[in-house]
Amino acid sequence: MKAIVYQDHQLPITDPKALYDIDTEKPTPGARDILVRIKAISVNPIDTKIRRSSRPEKPRILGWDAVGEVVAIGEKVSLFVPGDKVYYAGSLVRPGTNAEFHTVDERIVAKMPTTCSDAQAAALPLTALTAWELLFDRLAVETEKPKTLLIIGAAGGVGSLLTQLASKLTKLRVIATASRPETVQWVKSLGADEVIDHSNSLVDECRKVGIEQVDYVASLTHTDSHYEDIIELLAPQGKLGLIDDPKTLDALPLKRKAISLHWELMFTRSLFETDDMIRQHEILTQVASLVDQGIIKTTLSEHYGSINAENLRKAHAMLESHKARGKIVLEGF
Repeated sequence: MKAIVYQDHQLPITDPKALYDIDTEKPTPGARDILVRIKAISVNPIDTKIRRSSRPEKPRILGWDAVGEVVAIGEKVSLFVPGDKVYYAGSLVRPGTNAEFHTVDERIVAKMPTTCSDAQAAALPLTALTAWELLFDRLAVETEKPKTLLIIGAAGGVGSLLTQLASKLTKLRVIATASRPETVQWVKSLGADEVIDHSNSLVDECRKVGIEQVDYVASLTHTDSHYEDIIELLAPQGKLGLIDDPKTLDALPLKRKAISLHWELMFTRSLFETDDMIRQHEILTQVASLVDQGIIKTTLSEHYGSINAENLRKAHAMLESHKARGKIVLEGF
């Protein structure tokens, strides 16, 4: 099968060997695995972080978001049959989805939305799972209480889904941050009640729209840069959830207000095969239903063509520029 790999983590993305095409053996599904013929993929910041941070002993296939067709199943599989069209976000400890065929545990997979194209569906899984888990599993937002949520970095992949979920499924007042005219318009279209500029003081920006404090903060990027403002803005007994990788994070300043700190990593359930691992199947099934009902929409922003090394390098370069809006998708081999 065809696949795209990397090995030298020090190469710039402009180098043809930073990501390159190979032919390799098709994988065989384990007992709880399904074998998927990949139709479309999307690219996430985790792809670029891993490519730049470690050198594998042998060429590694990256990629997690995927849409495809089930072509074979393991002996203990009960959720899917060959021919099902599925979408999912994979596991950090297994080969990625930048390949013609991929094996994945059925418990983190769901049938794709029926109203989406393959490309549209491929933009959803990782960010939808992250947003859902952050909002409902980590911050434990109560859907009927009219509280306030500040989303820092709302125009990215996770932010785009989080803004929709919070505005459509809860009574939260959603304050989103964005700094460019096109991203401001994007998050407004997704349901944000207010949009403020994260290149300025968040405290000052919130005051401009009449916000003195918030109940929840979802910090998706540059948490260390905004940390003091986050603490000032959060109400006593508020909740801070984050997904990025600050160099340091001193939790002591949270004590005075009894602010709780919550990390979200979508890969935790599959990484440790937790008892509730099947919750990701359930979340993706709910997300597909919401999409099919027209309640939330795909965050596909750009289609970079077929799945090959050249196009993947372009997608990684765009993510590394920090100018991406929504999700970048590639489709077909």
